[in-house]
Amino acid sequence: MNGLISDAWAQSAPGPLGGQFNFILMMAAFIALFYFMLIRPQQRRAKEHQALVSKLTAGDEVVTSGGLLGRVTDVGDIFVTLEIADGVRIKVQKVQITQLMPKGTLKSS
Repeated sequence: MNGLISDAWAQSAPGPLGGQFNFILMMAAFIALFYFMLIRPQQRRAKEHQALVSKLTAGDEVVTSGGLLGRVTDVGDIFVTLEIADGVRIKVQKVQITQLMPKGTLKSS
């Protein structure tokens, strides 16, 4: 009968609570790293973009997210009118403006 029934051994005592504390500390460090490496820089870029869009005025030369280079001729609440060539004007959403170019960039291209 010894072959069918294994011997019962006492289980060891549970580990100290330090293991749980180390896990919580590691998770807190991971969350802090995630915040400072991903969330905070993204919020900063969004704030800078919002400032760029709010300062747009007629005459500014800008680049859109689609790569169009143009001069701002009219600024509305949601849309901006760009002149991309002589007499060619298009309307784009303000949020599509990605970069403000130095004055005279449009003439040199």
